[in-house]
Amino acid sequence: MTYSVINAIVVQSDVELSAAYAHGMATGMLCANGQAQSNDWLTELFFHATPATGEDRTTLVYLFEETQDLLLSDEFEFDLLLPGDEALLSEQVEALTHWCQGFLLGIGFTHADTDWSKEATGILKDIVEFTKLDIEAEGEEDENDFVEITEYIRSAVLLLRSEINKEGEK
Repeated sequence: MTYSVINAIVVQSDVELSAAYAHGMATGMLCANGQAQSNDWLTELFFHATPATGEDRTTLVYLFEETQDLLLSDEFEFDLLLPGDEALLSEQVEALTHWCQGFLLGIGFTHADTDWSKEATGILKDIVEFTKLDIEAEGEEDENDFVEITEYIRSAVLLLRSEINKEGEK
């Protein structure tokens, strides 16, 4: 599933939305609650927008379910839904900030408990900081930083999911 396909669906419902934001929200909800449902995600995602219908809705449900499967997989295949390398670095960084915003909303929407472990709190603080990245990125150094940050988030999300679920078992 490509970024551009998902982005076209969510932007037609609300120009303030993006595929990155939508995927971040789905990931946050699933991180906090592995049993989260796509209907809850779609309701929250399109709260102030025109809901997706028909084939578009089916595509979004598939994205949600695929994200759920990847988060549960032991293969470490989960990845953030962001524009590809063909996009400008500034567009990729902006999408990453949107992904982080959506993720935090998804976590908050699903997991209101504030009794986080020290490690989980640190990860969430980092993700909050990533919402503030300078989107005027360019050059090899900024590109390397972007790759490092996305890899960190990818790993941190899986760790956070594990931490939250471990807390829920207590």
